[in-house]
Amino acid sequence: MNQPVKILMVEDSPSLTEVYKAYLADTEYQIVSAETLGIAHATLGAYQPDIVLLDIELPDGSGMDFLVEAEILDNPPKIVVMTAHGTSDMAVEAIRLGAFDFLTKPFDSARLKVTLDNAVSQLRLGKQVNELASLQRDHYGSFIGQSPAMQSVYKTIDSLATSDATGFVVGESGTGKELAAEAIHQHSSRRDREFIAINCGAIPGELMESELFGHVKGAFTGASNNREGAASVADGGTLFLDEICEMSLELQKKLLRFIQTGTFRKVGSNTLEKVNVRFVCATNRDPLEEVREGRFREDLFYRLHVVPVRMPPLRERGEDVMLIARHFLDAFNTREGKSFDGFSADAEESIRRYPWPGNVRQLQNAMHQVVVLNEGTVVETAMLPEPVTSGHIDTPDLAGPSRVSSSVNNAPIAITTHVERRQQVEPLWLTERHAIETAIEICGGNVNQAAGLLEVAPSTVYRKLQSWKKRQA
Repeated sequence: MNQPVKILMVEDSPSLTEVYKAYLADTEYQIVSAETLGIAHATLGAYQPDIVLLDIELPDGSGMDFLVEAEILDNPPKIVVMTAHGTSDMAVEAIRLGAFDFLTKPFDSARLKVTLDNAVSQLRLGKQVNELASLQRDHYGSFIGQSPAMQSVYKTIDSLATSDATGFVVGESGTGKELAAEAIHQHSSRRDREFIAINCGAIPGELMESELFGHVKGAFTGASNNREGAASVADGGTLFLDEICEMSLELQKKLLRFIQTGTFRKVGSNTLEKVNVRFVCATNRDPLEEVREGRFREDLFYRLHVVPVRMPPLRERGEDVMLIARHFLDAFNTREGKSFDGFSADAEESIRRYPWPGNVRQLQNAMHQVVVLNEGTVVETAMLPEPVTSGHIDTPDLAGPSRVSSSVNNAPIAITTHVERRQQVEPLWLTERHAIETAIEICGGNVNQAAGLLEVAPSTVYRKLQSWKKRQA
């Protein structure tokens, strides 16, 4: 404890008070005294002592009553009871009521100092335990989790939030990269300004520059009005660039200039505008591999990759998986009007054992499915999605080998000619289309979620959808 230890000495004998103060004259304790319970009560709240030396027999009542009242405080002091009328029964009762120790008068300075040293040690230990407990957070912003991996994330976000340094969030799909970006913003001094998120993979390349910087009327076909871009709207706040590795090289060059100077031009404008934004970006790819392959500018990477934040996959988060499963179960119970209140032991074991390749997003969808399709109060193993119960990692493949192989393997033995066998093979683009349309339907039309289930970038899904429209046209 860095501050001097404060002691309240409740003793009705002024001479004894002076003796005890003399015992402690060579210590650094800060001591105040009270001769009655009334004065002690008044002093307790104002002085907030760490330790109370409490006489039992006082002119206006029993110290036992003070002991009971002090123990219900939010931060009760360590109380050492002292009396010349001590009996073993009184000592036991004092300890039962919360006293730290019991001294029978007369006692010497050595006994008093040892008792106080022990009390201080307990205070220090309690402070350390409380500090550690406060660090082991099971919630942080919109995050749920108390695993060491998530404690590390919380600590990094805390540090990053106090700075304007760029955060570079990496992690698999469904691990909560945008939540991390939002947490950085909400814990920063910019929290009262805008948090603007752009998914670089969900917006067609030709529209991305306008989305980022805005445009003026007539800048391109369909630009019938002036439009503010994300950079302008985020002025004073945070600009989050999700799936940054999906950005075109041409736009990466303009983004680099924007980061370096804080200035930009709207599409179709010659006017230079200046804003003050904090950048956070994210990707589910290996950014260094993208640099090596020439798909991401090296100079932009080092501009953005200042403070990395690695979001751990759910399979590395231990018991967090059950904390999150219970959270989603409660949330969907409320939404769907169901009454599930827990999981069977076998269901919990299946949830813990499954590696959750789609991470938290996949777990969320699984809990929603359980609640929608079932009734009861306990989630049983049979209610869980089949991949979870079987342990099979269900990772949709856009190449659709299951469709192709099933059509070939199920073909009648009599089909032996080359032409006939070719007729059994479904075109690859059609197999892809089936997989993507099914994922979009499962996700209620949400392309980003569908891309997460398919384990591809949203831009891939959008490009496929556009190509099929052209094919149909």
